[in-house]
Amino acid sequence: MDQKKATLTLPDGKIIELPFIEGKMGKPAIDISQLSQHGLHTYDPGFMSTASCGSAITFIDGEKSILLYRGYPIEQLAEHCDFLDVAYLLLNGELPNQNEKTKYVSEVKKHYLLHDQLNSVFRGFRRDAHPMAVMAAVVASKSAFYFDEMNVYNRNHRKISANRLIGKVPSIAAWSYLYNLGRPFNYPRNDLSYAANFLNMLFSSPTQDYEINPVLVRAFERILILHADHEQNASTSTVRLVGSSGANPFACISSGIASLWGPAHGGANEATLKMLQEIRSESRIGEYIERAKDSTDSFRLMGFGHRVYRNKDPRAEIMRKTCHEVLSELGLENDSIFKLALKLEKIALEDDYFVKKKLYPNVDFYSGIVMRALGIPNSMFTAVFALARTAGWIAHWNEMFVADNLKIGRPRQIYKGKLLRNVSLDRNVSKD
Repeated sequence: MDQKKATLTLPDGKIIELPFIEGKMGKPAIDISQLSQHGLHTYDPGFMSTASCGSAITFIDGEKSILLYRGYPIEQLAEHCDFLDVAYLLLNGELPNQNEKTKYVSEVKKHYLLHDQLNSVFRGFRRDAHPMAVMAAVVASKSAFYFDEMNVYNRNHRKISANRLIGKVPSIAAWSYLYNLGRPFNYPRNDLSYAANFLNMLFSSPTQDYEINPVLVRAFERILILHADHEQNASTSTVRLVGSSGANPFACISSGIASLWGPAHGGANEATLKMLQEIRSESRIGEYIERAKDSTDSFRLMGFGHRVYRNKDPRAEIMRKTCHEVLSELGLENDSIFKLALKLEKIALEDDYFVKKKLYPNVDFYSGIVMRALGIPNSMFTAVFALARTAGWIAHWNEMFVADNLKIGRPRQIYKGKLLRNVSLDRNVSKD
């Protein structure tokens, strides 16, 4: 069957044929990669209409509220799998059987420990440094520990790097927080699950053990699963762009952490909790709802709506259910912030303005409340996000090298500067 073509008619009447591409699901695309041969570029700020790659990892249909990892609905994965099941799936394309899972967990746990020399790296920071700043720098510093033995074009080397990153990032995240507090570093425990190990590193101390609560561990597993990947977002695209140069994988993941730290990306759950704390009382919700509708007011109702989902965020209901489970387990059903969130959600969903614009609560609306209930401080919210997203980042990084047409990323621009001009020999002349 002949490939479908789209035609582009230029102002001078010239017609250019462009290949028409259809994926297995989702919107079709027009292949514009050959436009430069005709002396043309496209202009798409924010890349809202541009597919930068082909990928088999994650599928999103924002209109139908669908999120699939390798074809599996996020709802089923959150219900029946743990995080390392999902990490294996993202990397390998299939869920592991029991033997594969046992071997994979063992491989990841081999990399829990951090090199002792990293103690010196951590101590180079101020004690009040934000955990994300420390985390990005320490992850990047790992490039110096695993450099000579790393060939990104070697499949086995990439597999080892993936296991190292997924194993070590929880330790780096926990130590970034502990350093901030001035507490001694806790070493990982191989007898605990991935999620339980992180919580134990975060909250145990030499003088007091952390009580492992299976309900809370399961809630944290869900947070990790729901945030493990989300297609070509800003941080994933950053990892791919840096990776396209052949950079060390630790440097690539560090770039993703830096991108994620932006308040418009990974900081939304922290911003949502701050907003609820600012509102404080149910009696003030109406005031803030009206402010959110006012285009001249800088206030934004955080945790509602999503750039990709034009309907409900499929992750939000899972997080809402998890929120109830955690607060019930901890006896916090009457927690003022949670009650305020439920009231805000109810009022917003009954307001014509929000209904018409389909501004439903997203995953960030509840994840911050859950992490707060678990005892995780605001400053660590984005670090937890980075911990989860490392699985997706490394899966996308690896996928690039499997593709046959890997090219270094090189976006073009529309130049809007000065025309050609000459350097003045007398620059003391007035420009008036």
